[in-house]
Amino acid sequence: MLNRVILMGRLVADPELRTTPGGVAVATVRLAVDRDFRNKQTGERETDFINVVAWRQTAEFVSRYFTKGRMAVVEGRLQIRPYTDRDGNKRTAAEVVAENIYFGDSRRDGEGGGSYGGQSYAPPAPQQPAGGYAAPVMGGDQFAELVGDESDLPF
Repeated sequence: MLNRVILMGRLVADPELRTTPGGVAVATVRLAVDRDFRNKQTGERETDFINVVAWRQTAEFVSRYFTKGRMAVVEGRLQIRPYTDRDGNKRTAAEVVAENIYFGDSRRDGEGGGSYGGQSYAPPAPQQPAGGYAAPVMGGDQFAELVGDESDLPF
């Protein structure tokens, strides 16, 4: 059997980080996820608001780097759990238990809706060799940025 969920949406509030009595970090966030289709009557896209729960290092990561308005991509599983409300009524809650959470926008895209907790990140400026093009930078990004005169490119 398979229970796999992948969502992309914006945080509607800052993450809430708590700690269990055993010292385990748990963060909850709520994502606004637009549907792929439009409502026939209004022509507008509807939005689903989905609760997401992250545990341990993922919880700490989310609470440190994500804020209201940031785009997030969540991988996880759907969990349906019963609970009793304040009036004693039995209810069920649906939530996504996050295994991985990724940035869905760049720092520049997300500046209107959030920040990296006050920290800034800028990649090092590429060194321009004599030929006018930057050497490939190996690591997480396997592409090199072209620097210099682009008039002799074949396209």
